[in-house]
Amino acid sequence: MGKFRELIVYKKGFSLLMEIYTLTKDFPKTEQYSLVDQMRRSSRSVCSSIGEAYKKRRYPNHFISKLTDADMENGETQVWLDVALACNYISTDTYHTLDTECEEISKLLNYMINNPAKFA
Repeated sequence: MGKFRELIVYKKGFSLLMEIYTLTKDFPKTEQYSLVDQMRRSSRSVCSSIGEAYKKRRYPNHFISKLTDADMENGETQVWLDVALACNYISTDTYHTLDTECEEISKLLNYMINNPAKFA
């Protein structure tokens, strides 16, 4: 079965985290140690949890647990996007683009959670 970096969900998650990294460079300095850190951390955690899950794929319960961690971090990223929009740090278009990417990631993660045998 290939490497975790070949998974569509990992590629989409990594793309999202890089978009967030670039986007948050322009956030106010007052947000550097709060919103910026939180957005970057949660988006990175999606990918790291996918990598960890994939390495545990022979143990379905561990695999599913790490994938649910990834989905949880993805949900947290969406909350921080809500905050960024409410504070006018991002445009509505940017918000909708990134939120749609989060939703796609969540659907892919849930497919994996519901079909662990396909990844064993």
